[in-house]
Order: sequence, then C-alpha cells, then structure tokens
Amino acid sequence: MLDGLADYGYWGLLLASFLAATILPFSSEVVFAALIAAGLDIWTLILYATIGNAAGGATCYYLGRLGKVQWLEKWFKIKPESIEKTINKLQGKGALMGFFGFLPAVGDVMLVALGFMRANSHVVMISMTIGKFLRYLIIGYGTGEIINLF
Repeated sequence: MLDGLADYGYWGLLLASFLAATILPFSSEVVFAALIAAGLDIWTLILYATIGNAAGGATCYYLGRLGKVQWLEKWFKIKPESIEKTINKLQGKGALMGFFGFLPAVGDVMLVALGFMRANSHVVMISMTIGKFLRYLIIGYGTGEIINLF
C-alpha cells in the first residue's frame, strides 16, 4: 500500500502522513524516504508531510473532544484505560504537550486525551504542528544525507 502512495508524489505523501497520524498502523516515513530518493524537493515534501500529519493529529484531538470513549475504543482501538492513564499524566501539563503528538503510538493517544480534556485547541494545534514539522525536518535531512552516501 505504501509503495502505491509514493506513485502519487506529494499528494500521496500528504495522504500517507494523514493516515499514519490517524487510523492505520504504519508510518509515512517510507513514502517520505522514497520521494526523497526519487529527487523531489525536500522542503515541499516536509511541507506536505507536516500538513498531512498535523491534519491527522487534529482529527485525533477533535475526536477526543467529542468525549465519546466508546467511539474511540470501537473505531480506533484505543482502550479506555489507556485514555484514562494518559489523561492522568497530562493533568496540569497543559496544551503545550501537543508538541509530543509526533511520538509513535503514544502521540495519537496523547492528542485524543488533550481533546477529551478540552485543552486549548489553538495551543495544541500550534505546538503539535511545530513538533511534527521538526520531526519531518530531521527525518528529511537525515534521509537525504544517508542517500547522498550512496
């Protein structure tokens, strides 16, 4: 599936990064690296990946904001215990914790928990987007350097 998304260039990366931040258990880095290797512009790739991943993170946040734990468990397989545990860890830490939404597995649950707690959406979105941008910046330039070695 990931190989096919790389065939769609920037738009395939946008979709892959969106899906990776929401419902599917894969990472967009495979598509990202394939497109870097194919010679596409790295800054445009970083932009598309950040937008897609931030949109996916926003989806997690706003689903959490709906406050329906049953939906989260049914559609996203997030256990109520996991949400409760994350909420307890986030209490008092504020919306800036959205920055860590880029972390694999726990980032998505953290964003859902921030939505569930009704954390400030503007601060969550800005901090989350900065975290995701920095992640793709580091991955992009790291991948570019590795490719240049060969």
